[in-house]
Amino acid sequence: MIAKKLNIAAGYAFIDARIDQDRVFPVGNQLNNAPQHTVGLWTSYEIQSSTFKGLGFGLGLFYVGERQGDLANSYSFPSYVRTDASIFYKRDRFRAALGVKNLFDVEYFDSSYGRNRVFYGEPLTLQGTISLEL
Repeated sequence: MIAKKLNIAAGYAFIDARIDQDRVFPVGNQLNNAPQHTVGLWTSYEIQSSTFKGLGFGLGLFYVGERQGDLANSYSFPSYVRTDASIFYKRDRFRAALGVKNLFDVEYFDSSYGRNRVFYGEPLTLQGTISLEL
């Protein structure tokens, strides 16, 4: 254990998603919207003593590799790294949190269903929550 209430989560995925039989698209083409490599890292820490007991912070990095935009593999989307963050406060049964997705407002493509239906990823987004456990 590095420190009490320090949490670290990491993940990696390798996906070789290809067409193995089809009458329209070439066999071996990569499936659209399926990056071969994705990586995620999230860490959070909650202060355990002093006046700030219950206050916590989180930070995450998420990498999505290059991926095809259509089944013909006629265009692709570049890889990107997105950063998320959070700050939270917990005391007894009360919890309040503020999350920030895409902290640096990176512009990236999320998905595509043909050249006429290309979707951007979410811009910088804030989300707040308050909860009370009964």
